Amino acid sequence: MSERIMTPFGFETTALEVVEGVDLSGRRAVVTGGASGIGVETVRALAAAGAEVTIAARDVEAGQRVAASLAEATGNKNIFVAPLELTSQDSVKEFTRSWSGPLHLLINNAGVMATPLTRTQEGWELQFATNHFGHFTLTLGLFDALRAEGARVVNVSSAGHLSSPVVFDDIHFERREYDRWQAYGQSKTANILFGVEAGKRWAGEGVTMNALMPGGILTALQRHITPEALAERLRLRGGGKPLQLKTPEQGAATTLVLAVSPLVEGRSGLYFEDCNEALPNSGDMTGGVASYALDPEAAAHLWTLSEETLKLPA
Repeated sequence: MSERIMTPFGFETTALEVVEGVDLSGRRAVVTGGASGIGVETVRALAAAGAEVTIAARDVEAGQRVAASLAEATGNKNIFVAPLELTSQDSVKEFTRSWSGPLHLLINNAGVMATPLTRTQEGWELQFATNHFGHFTLTLGLFDALRAEGARVVNVSSAGHLSSPVVFDDIHFERREYDRWQAYGQSKTANILFGVEAGKRWAGEGVTMNALMPGGILTALQRHITPEALAERLRLRGGGKPLQLKTPEQGAATTLVLAVSPLVEGRSGLYFEDCNEALPNSGDMTGGVASYALDPEAAAHLWTLSEETLKLPA
Protein backbone atom coordinates (compact mmCIF):
# COMPACT_ATOMS: atom_id res chain seq x y z
CA MET A 1 0.00 0.00 0.00
CA SER A 2 1.43 3.37 -1.01
CA GLU A 3 2.04 6.11 1.53
CA ARG A 4 -0.91 8.37 2.28
CA ILE A 5 -0.77 11.64 0.33
CA MET A 6 -0.73 14.73 2.52
CA THR A 7 -0.77 18.30 1.21
CA PRO A 8 -0.04 21.67 2.86
CA PHE A 9 -3.80 22.35 2.84
CA GLY A 10 -6.64 21.45 5.18
CA PHE A 11 -10.21 21.98 6.35
CA GLU A 12 -10.23 25.78 6.15
CA THR A 13 -8.29 26.13 2.88
CA THR A 14 -10.15 27.84 0.04
CA ALA A 15 -10.03 26.97 -3.64
CA LEU A 16 -8.26 30.22 -4.47
CA GLU A 17 -5.57 29.43 -1.91
CA VAL A 18 -4.96 26.06 -3.58
CA VAL A 19 -4.35 27.65 -6.99
CA GLU A 20 -2.24 30.53 -5.73
CA GLY A 21 0.91 30.56 -7.85
CA VAL A 22 -0.49 27.89 -10.22
CA ASP A 23 -0.48 28.74 -13.95
CA LEU A 24 -3.17 26.97 -15.97
CA SER A 25 -2.71 29.09 -19.09
CA GLY A 26 -3.39 26.98 -22.17
CA ARG A 27 -5.33 24.39 -20.16
CA ARG A 28 -8.98 23.70 -20.89
CA ALA A 29 -11.48 22.60 -18.24
CA VAL A 30 -15.11 21.49 -18.08
CA VAL A 31 -17.03 21.82 -14.81
CA THR A 32 -20.44 20.16 -14.62
CA GLY A 33 -22.83 22.02 -12.36
CA GLY A 34 -20.54 25.02 -12.55
CA ALA A 35 -23.40 27.51 -12.21
CA SER A 36 -24.20 26.91 -8.53
CA GLY A 37 -22.75 25.99 -5.16
CA ILE A 38 -19.18 24.77 -5.03
CA GLY A 39 -19.22 24.57 -8.82
CA VAL A 40 -19.09 28.36 -9.02
CA GLU A 41 -16.06 28.47 -6.74
CA THR A 42 -14.39 25.70 -8.73
CA VAL A 43 -14.82 27.70 -11.93
CA ARG A 44 -13.62 30.86 -10.18
CA ALA A 45 -10.39 29.22 -9.05
CA LEU A 46 -9.66 27.58 -12.40
CA ALA A 47 -10.32 30.84 -14.24
CA ALA A 48 -8.19 32.81 -11.76
CA ALA A 49 -5.32 30.45 -12.55
CA GLY A 50 -5.71 31.16 -16.27
CA ALA A 51 -7.60 28.13 -17.53
CA GLU A 52 -10.24 28.23 -20.24
CA VAL A 53 -13.36 26.96 -18.49
CA THR A 54 -16.63 25.63 -19.88
CA ILE A 55 -19.54 25.59 -17.45
CA ALA A 56 -21.72 22.60 -18.33
CA ALA A 57 -25.11 23.53 -16.90
CA ARG A 58 -28.72 22.46 -17.02
CA ASP A 59 -29.76 26.11 -16.67
CA VAL A 60 -27.84 27.89 -19.44
CA GLU A 61 -29.07 31.35 -18.46
CA ALA A 62 -27.84 30.88 -14.89
CA GLY A 63 -24.56 29.64 -16.31
CA GLN A 64 -24.21 32.71 -18.47
CA ARG A 65 -24.81 35.00 -15.49
CA VAL A 66 -22.14 33.18 -13.50
CA ALA A 67 -19.73 33.23 -16.44
CA ALA A 68 -20.14 36.98 -16.88
CA SER A 69 -19.68 37.63 -13.16
CA LEU A 70 -16.58 35.43 -12.92
CA ALA A 71 -15.04 36.86 -16.08
CA GLU A 72 -15.27 40.30 -14.50
CA ALA A 73 -13.99 39.10 -11.13
CA THR A 74 -11.01 37.14 -12.48
CA GLY A 75 -10.19 39.12 -15.61
CA ASN A 76 -10.38 35.85 -17.58
CA LYS A 77 -12.75 36.19 -20.54
CA ASN A 78 -12.40 32.55 -21.54
CA ILE A 79 -15.34 31.27 -19.52
CA PHE A 80 -18.00 29.62 -21.65
CA VAL A 81 -21.32 27.89 -21.09
CA ALA A 82 -22.80 24.79 -22.72
CA PRO A 83 -26.07 22.97 -22.03
CA LEU A 84 -25.88 19.65 -20.20
CA GLU A 85 -28.70 17.68 -18.61
CA LEU A 86 -27.11 14.67 -16.94
CA THR A 87 -30.39 12.78 -16.63
CA SER A 88 -30.69 12.79 -20.42
CA GLN A 89 -28.31 10.51 -22.23
CA ASP A 90 -29.15 12.38 -25.44
CA SER A 91 -28.08 15.67 -23.86
CA VAL A 92 -24.84 14.16 -22.56
CA LYS A 93 -24.00 12.67 -25.95
CA GLU A 94 -24.77 15.96 -27.69
CA PHE A 95 -22.32 17.71 -25.36
CA THR A 96 -19.56 15.20 -26.09
CA ARG A 97 -20.21 15.31 -29.86
CA SER A 98 -19.98 19.09 -29.88
CA TRP A 99 -16.68 19.21 -27.98
CA SER A 100 -13.60 19.83 -30.12
CA GLY A 101 -9.93 19.98 -29.26
CA PRO A 102 -8.11 18.78 -26.16
CA LEU A 103 -9.51 18.74 -22.64
CA HIS A 104 -7.15 18.82 -19.67
CA LEU A 105 -9.50 18.92 -16.69
CA LEU A 106 -12.96 17.36 -16.34
CA ILE A 107 -14.61 18.17 -13.02
CA ASN A 108 -17.65 15.94 -12.54
CA ASN A 109 -19.17 18.22 -9.93
CA ALA A 110 -22.92 18.27 -10.61
CA GLY A 111 -25.27 16.08 -8.67
CA VAL A 112 -28.57 15.61 -6.87
CA MET A 113 -29.05 14.52 -3.27
CA ALA A 114 -31.76 12.72 -1.30
CA THR A 115 -34.48 13.20 -3.89
CA PRO A 116 -37.91 11.60 -3.54
CA LEU A 117 -38.19 8.40 -5.57
CA THR A 118 -38.00 9.54 -9.18
CA ARG A 119 -37.26 7.55 -12.29
CA THR A 120 -35.83 8.64 -15.62
CA GLN A 121 -37.57 7.73 -18.86
CA GLU A 122 -35.43 4.59 -18.93
CA GLY A 123 -36.72 3.59 -15.49
CA TRP A 124 -33.44 4.32 -13.70
CA GLU A 125 -33.43 5.73 -10.18
CA LEU A 126 -32.74 9.46 -10.55
CA GLN A 127 -29.77 9.85 -8.20
CA PHE A 128 -27.82 6.96 -9.70
CA ALA A 129 -28.76 8.05 -13.21
CA THR A 130 -27.56 11.62 -12.58
CA ASN A 131 -24.59 11.20 -10.30
CA HIS A 132 -23.08 8.12 -11.93
CA PHE A 133 -24.58 7.20 -15.31
CA GLY A 134 -24.61 10.79 -16.59
CA HIS A 135 -20.98 11.37 -15.67
CA PHE A 136 -19.93 7.93 -16.88
CA THR A 137 -21.28 8.62 -20.37
CA LEU A 138 -19.84 12.15 -20.32
CA THR A 139 -16.35 11.03 -19.32
CA LEU A 140 -16.15 8.16 -21.79
CA GLY A 141 -17.58 10.38 -24.53
CA LEU A 142 -14.83 12.93 -23.89
CA PHE A 143 -12.08 10.34 -23.56
CA ASP A 144 -10.34 11.07 -26.85
CA ALA A 145 -10.16 14.76 -25.93
CA LEU A 146 -8.84 13.85 -22.48
CA ARG A 147 -6.29 11.41 -23.89
CA ALA A 148 -4.96 13.89 -26.42
CA GLU A 149 -2.56 15.55 -23.96
CA GLY A 150 -3.10 13.70 -20.72
CA ALA A 151 -5.74 14.92 -18.31
CA ARG A 152 -7.22 14.70 -14.85
CA VAL A 153 -10.81 13.76 -14.10
CA VAL A 154 -12.14 14.72 -10.67
CA ASN A 155 -15.37 13.22 -9.32
CA VAL A 156 -17.13 15.08 -6.51
CA SER A 157 -18.30 12.29 -4.24
CA SER A 158 -19.38 12.59 -0.60
CA ALA A 159 -19.15 11.13 2.88
CA GLY A 160 -22.66 10.09 1.95
CA HIS A 161 -21.02 7.10 0.28
CA LEU A 162 -20.76 5.65 3.80
CA SER A 163 -24.53 5.07 3.69
CA SER A 164 -24.36 2.33 1.09
CA PRO A 165 -22.23 0.28 -1.26
CA VAL A 166 -23.53 -0.12 -4.80
CA VAL A 167 -26.30 -2.69 -4.39
CA PHE A 168 -25.84 -4.45 -7.70
CA ASP A 169 -28.82 -6.75 -7.17
CA ASP A 170 -31.24 -3.82 -7.03
CA ILE A 171 -29.59 -0.54 -7.98
CA HIS A 172 -32.87 1.09 -8.99
CA PHE A 173 -34.97 0.09 -5.95
CA GLU A 174 -37.31 -2.10 -7.93
CA ARG A 175 -37.53 -4.81 -5.24
CA ARG A 176 -36.60 -3.00 -2.01
CA GLU A 177 -38.15 -0.05 -0.24
CA TYR A 178 -36.72 3.22 -1.46
CA ASP A 179 -34.42 5.03 0.93
CA ARG A 180 -33.24 8.42 -0.35
CA TRP A 181 -30.00 8.31 1.64
CA GLN A 182 -29.09 4.80 0.55
CA ALA A 183 -29.80 5.81 -3.04
CA TYR A 184 -27.60 8.86 -2.66
CA GLY A 185 -24.94 6.81 -0.89
CA GLN A 186 -24.59 4.18 -3.59
CA SER A 187 -24.38 6.86 -6.29
CA LYS A 188 -21.52 8.51 -4.38
CA THR A 189 -19.80 5.15 -3.87
CA ALA A 190 -20.05 4.73 -7.64
CA ASN A 191 -18.18 8.03 -8.11
CA ILE A 192 -15.24 6.57 -6.17
CA LEU A 193 -15.33 3.13 -7.79
CA PHE A 194 -15.31 4.78 -11.22
CA GLY A 195 -11.82 6.13 -10.51
CA VAL A 196 -10.57 2.82 -9.14
CA GLU A 197 -11.34 1.00 -12.38
CA ALA A 198 -10.33 3.95 -14.59
CA GLY A 199 -6.89 3.77 -13.01
CA LYS A 200 -6.52 0.22 -14.27
CA ARG A 201 -8.04 0.67 -17.71
CA TRP A 202 -6.32 3.97 -18.47
CA ALA A 203 -2.94 3.31 -16.87
CA GLY A 204 -1.14 3.82 -20.17
CA GLU A 205 -3.35 6.61 -21.52
CA GLY A 206 -2.16 9.56 -19.44
CA VAL A 207 -5.62 10.12 -17.95
CA THR A 208 -6.19 9.92 -14.19
CA MET A 209 -9.37 9.97 -12.09
CA ASN A 210 -9.85 10.62 -8.39
CA ALA A 211 -12.76 11.42 -6.08
CA LEU A 212 -13.36 13.63 -3.07
CA MET A 213 -15.62 14.70 -0.26
CA PRO A 214 -16.02 18.50 -0.39
CA GLY A 215 -17.29 18.80 3.19
CA GLY A 216 -20.57 19.77 4.76
CA ILE A 217 -21.80 22.82 2.87
CA LEU A 218 -25.27 24.36 2.75
CA THR A 219 -26.16 24.84 -0.92
CA ALA A 220 -29.11 24.21 -3.24
CA LEU A 221 -28.09 20.54 -3.16
CA GLN A 222 -30.17 20.17 0.02
CA ARG A 223 -33.36 21.53 -1.55
CA HIS A 224 -35.15 18.16 -1.32
CA ILE A 225 -34.56 17.82 2.44
CA THR A 226 -36.63 19.29 5.27
CA PRO A 227 -34.74 21.38 7.83
CA GLU A 228 -35.47 18.73 10.47
CA ALA A 229 -34.14 15.88 8.30
CA LEU A 230 -31.07 17.93 7.40
CA ALA A 231 -30.35 18.68 11.07
CA GLU A 232 -30.57 14.96 11.89
CA ARG A 233 -28.30 14.09 8.98
CA LEU A 234 -25.71 16.63 10.09
CA ARG A 235 -25.88 15.23 13.64
CA LEU A 236 -25.17 11.72 12.31
CA ARG A 237 -22.32 13.02 10.19
CA GLY A 238 -20.84 14.74 13.23
CA GLY A 239 -20.95 11.60 15.35
CA GLY A 240 -23.64 13.11 17.58
CA LYS A 241 -21.96 16.50 17.74
CA PRO A 242 -22.73 19.53 15.59
CA LEU A 243 -20.98 19.10 12.25
CA GLN A 244 -18.61 21.93 11.38
CA LEU A 245 -19.75 23.31 8.04
CA LYS A 246 -17.63 24.76 5.27
CA THR A 247 -18.17 27.74 3.01
CA PRO A 248 -18.50 27.03 -0.73
CA GLU A 249 -15.02 28.52 -1.16
CA GLN A 250 -13.64 25.97 1.31
CA GLY A 251 -15.78 23.19 -0.14
CA ALA A 252 -14.22 23.61 -3.58
CA ALA A 253 -10.66 23.42 -2.25
CA THR A 254 -10.31 19.63 -2.29
CA THR A 255 -11.54 19.56 -5.90
CA LEU A 256 -8.74 21.96 -6.83
CA VAL A 257 -6.14 19.89 -4.97
CA LEU A 258 -7.01 16.88 -7.13
CA ALA A 259 -7.12 19.07 -10.23
CA VAL A 260 -3.75 20.81 -9.89
CA SER A 261 -1.54 19.39 -7.13
CA PRO A 262 1.69 17.76 -8.32
CA LEU A 263 1.35 15.36 -5.38
CA VAL A 264 -1.38 13.41 -7.19
CA GLU A 265 0.28 13.44 -10.61
CA GLY A 266 -0.21 10.07 -12.29
CA ARG A 267 -2.41 8.68 -9.50
CA SER A 268 -5.94 7.28 -9.84
CA GLY A 269 -8.53 5.71 -7.60
CA LEU A 270 -7.87 7.98 -4.62
CA TYR A 271 -10.45 9.55 -2.31
CA PHE A 272 -9.64 12.86 -0.61
CA GLU A 273 -11.31 14.90 2.11
CA ASP A 274 -10.19 18.19 3.68
CA CYS A 275 -7.53 18.47 0.93
CA ASN A 276 -5.75 15.24 1.92
CA GLU A 277 -6.08 11.56 1.14
CA ALA A 278 -8.75 10.08 3.41
CA LEU A 279 -8.09 7.47 6.06
CA PRO A 280 -10.10 4.22 6.13
CA ASN A 281 -13.55 4.72 7.62
CA SER A 282 -13.86 3.53 11.22
CA GLY A 283 -17.46 2.32 10.93
CA ASP A 284 -19.42 5.54 11.53
CA MET A 285 -20.55 8.47 9.38
CA THR A 286 -17.92 10.97 10.50
CA GLY A 287 -15.52 10.53 7.60
CA GLY A 288 -12.92 8.42 5.90
CA VAL A 289 -13.42 6.05 2.99
CA ALA A 290 -15.33 2.78 3.09
CA SER A 291 -13.45 -0.31 1.99
CA TYR A 292 -16.24 -1.21 -0.43
CA ALA A 293 -15.69 2.08 -2.26
CA LEU A 294 -12.13 1.04 -3.10
CA ASP A 295 -12.93 -2.61 -3.90
CA PRO A 296 -11.41 -3.46 -7.30
CA GLU A 297 -13.92 -6.23 -7.99
CA ALA A 298 -16.87 -3.92 -7.35
CA ALA A 299 -15.19 -1.25 -9.50
CA ALA A 300 -14.78 -3.66 -12.43
CA HIS A 301 -18.37 -4.88 -12.03
CA LEU A 302 -19.71 -1.33 -11.98
CA TRP A 303 -17.82 -0.40 -15.15
CA THR A 304 -19.12 -3.42 -17.07
CA LEU A 305 -22.65 -2.91 -15.81
CA SER A 306 -22.53 0.78 -16.77
CA GLU A 307 -21.33 0.03 -20.29
CA GLU A 308 -24.03 -2.59 -20.77
CA THR A 309 -26.83 -0.48 -19.29
CA LEU A 310 -25.87 2.60 -21.29
CA LYS A 311 -25.14 0.56 -24.41
CA LEU A 312 -21.70 2.10 -24.74
CA PRO A 313 -18.95 0.39 -26.75
CA ALA A 314 -16.70 -1.69 -24.51
